[in-house]
Amino acid sequence: HPMMEGLTEYRPPRHGAPIDLNLDGNEGPCPPASLIDAVVEAGAKTIRRYPDAQALEGQIAKLYGLDPNEVLVTAGADDAIARALRVVLGPGRKVIVTQPTFEMIERYAKFTGCTVVHVPWMEGSFPTDAVLNKANERTALVAVVTPNNPTGLVAKPKDLRQLSAGVPQALILVDLAYTEFADENLTACALELPNAVTVRSMSKAWGMAGLRVGWAAGPRRVISWMRAAGHPYAVSGPSIQMALARIGDGLPQDVACFIDRVREERVVLIDLLRRLGAKPLPSQSNFVLARFADSCWVRDGLAGMGIAVRSFPGRECLDGCLRITLPGDEFSFGRLVRAIETAIDPQAILFDMDDTMVDVTDSYRLATVATADYFGARATYDDITAAKAAGSANNDWELTWRLIQGQGANVPFDEVKERFEILYQGRDGKPGLRFSERLLSTRALFERLSARVKLGVVTGRPRGDAVRFLSEQNIDDLFDTVVSMEDGPPKPDPSPVRLAMTRLGVVRAWMVGDTPDDIRAARGAGALPIGVIAPADDPETARAALTGAGAARVFERISDIEEVIR
Repeated sequence: HPMMEGLTEYRPPRHGAPIDLNLDGNEGPCPPASLIDAVVEAGAKTIRRYPDAQALEGQIAKLYGLDPNEVLVTAGADDAIARALRVVLGPGRKVIVTQPTFEMIERYAKFTGCTVVHVPWMEGSFPTDAVLNKANERTALVAVVTPNNPTGLVAKPKDLRQLSAGVPQALILVDLAYTEFADENLTACALELPNAVTVRSMSKAWGMAGLRVGWAAGPRRVISWMRAAGHPYAVSGPSIQMALARIGDGLPQDVACFIDRVREERVVLIDLLRRLGAKPLPSQSNFVLARFADSCWVRDGLAGMGIAVRSFPGRECLDGCLRITLPGDEFSFGRLVRAIETAIDPQAILFDMDDTMVDVTDSYRLATVATADYFGARATYDDITAAKAAGSANNDWELTWRLIQGQGANVPFDEVKERFEILYQGRDGKPGLRFSERLLSTRALFERLSARVKLGVVTGRPRGDAVRFLSEQNIDDLFDTVVSMEDGPPKPDPSPVRLAMTRLGVVRAWMVGDTPDDIRAARGAGALPIGVIAPADDPETARAALTGAGAARVFERISDIEEVIR
């Protein structure tokens, strides 16, 4: 069907790293657990019977001085928007939307076969004059999202009144999903207009996105159309019961405190972003939209530290922009601030050594294979890669011993270690495998990096081996600290990474490594983890393992890090 051409499902982009702080969806605070009691008190019949939203519609009407027939409870604000568009739009009619704005409006509009007209709004006040200039007798709906998503910009009461009077035949859709965070709530103004429908949501400030509860209010005739244009039982019974308990007589105190906290964070975040060279918009919502010199790196860097923010690939007007939800609590906001500073302005870069700085394909890896063979076991390079991907494999002696034990050869660890060291170090005039090692980059790279930040090594090698290699490669003077096997528990324990940061006197560091252990240690220490593919590893498999462990970005070689450091 022509209306379906180019239409894709709504699926915001997701990074592959594990995320535990979701700041990409603008959800509000977690409501009190006691909210569940409302469903328990209502009993199992709430689940058995078809839901009835009249009580909730009546409560909303009471709060705003409306007739219950002027209120429609919907499955989130999205449902209200879709119904409003469905009842007034169609082929030959036009809808005017600002660009950018909440993307579901245009998606729903296209299903009606109408013409979508865009008016740019990336700065300043609402473009009322531009909207009116684009309007004509075919204009059936004007969409006003305020605060606008994703910019956070706002309209004023005069804008709504001018639109209502200037396009009297059109429905003015006033989406106020984020109005609680704005300096001025336009609900009362919108409800006074004869051709406007107000849309509100309990997903944002109210912290109930999972319940899918929203509502629309406006002229009785329009609301009756919208009621007929959607599912008769759009909102579940349990959702209705919890929404009734939550809305009570108005804004709960915990929600009001959350809103105040968000407004404070908003000021701090905007100042921080400006200081770091980004260009944030003056938001009045629970998020900040900012343009970055390298938004892809900032997004990936935050994901590497477990924080999701929203990017907008393919939306030209938002190229280079990220939308960052304000968490509304002190701990999470502090974590966000540190993560942004770390991604954009690191103080140090820490490097794992084996297969990151040093090609150990024919040294440590070959020593493992040969040691296993000596004791009658078989270990391949693929076995080594798989063991490292599984984690807790930062000690090559122990890894070799485990591979041997796994094949039923009951050999004491000390004997495995001794044989490994003979092969690696050499003995009786026979050179060891260590002489095959080569630096995977150049001194020039580390010189350039050390001119910008402090450098350190965090390795599972014995100190003697690590220091000797750096000296032999003539790069030891470029590294301010070396944390080695003797300094504490092995990665993935974060202690070695923390120790390196402490020794360097920094709080913002990147950590580069080739194994999931390196990545997990970095994340645990609050460092930004970057993966690099080991020379002997399959790139696709390694990339998946490193990203799954939490790497912000996975590079083919360590020199690629210059792509993202300022």
